[in-house]
Amino acid sequence: MPIDTSRTFIPVRIAVLTVSDTRGAADDRSGDTLVDRLTGAGHILAARAIIRDDVPALVAQLNAWIDDPMVDCIISTGGTGVTGRDVTPEALAQVQEKEIPGFGELFRWLSFQSIGTSTIQSRACAGVSRGTYIFALPGSTGAVKDGWDGILKDQLDSRHRPCNFVELMPRLTER
Repeated sequence: MPIDTSRTFIPVRIAVLTVSDTRGAADDRSGDTLVDRLTGAGHILAARAIIRDDVPALVAQLNAWIDDPMVDCIISTGGTGVTGRDVTPEALAQVQEKEIPGFGELFRWLSFQSIGTSTIQSRACAGVSRGTYIFALPGSTGAVKDGWDGILKDQLDSRHRPCNFVELMPRLTER
C-alpha cells in the first residue's frame, strides 16, 4: 500500500512485551527483532519487559502500560499458541474494550505464505483498551517479521494510505 510522503511521519511510542517461561534478556531474539524493526521505522521504544506465561502477571503489565500516557501501543510476542501455557490471548481478553479481529485473520493469511497450514496453531490477536492498541504476535522471529513487515509497519505509519491506526489514535477514547 502506498506511503504518502507529503504527510508528516508521527512516531508511535511502543512497549514490547515478550511472553515466555524460558527466555531472558540475553536470548530474546523475537523481542530484539521487534525492537530493531520498530526503531528502524522511526518509532520510539517506550518500554520493554519479559513476563512469564501467567495471566495475572500479564494483565498487570498490560494495565500498567495501558494507563501510562507515554505508551501508545503494546506489541507482545509469545504465548499465542494452543498449549496449556499459552495464555496471552486470555490476558488480552481481560483488558481489551474492543477486539480487532482482522489483525489475527490477516496475520494467519500472511503466515500461511511462509509456514503453510501450521499457521492454524496461531492465536495472534489484537484489541484496543482505554486508547491503547495491543497486538499479540507468536513468539518466533518469523512470526514477528510477518506481523511487523506485513501489517504493523504500514498500519503504524501515519503516512500510510488509504488509512492507518495512527490517524485513529486521537479518537480511540470517544464515547
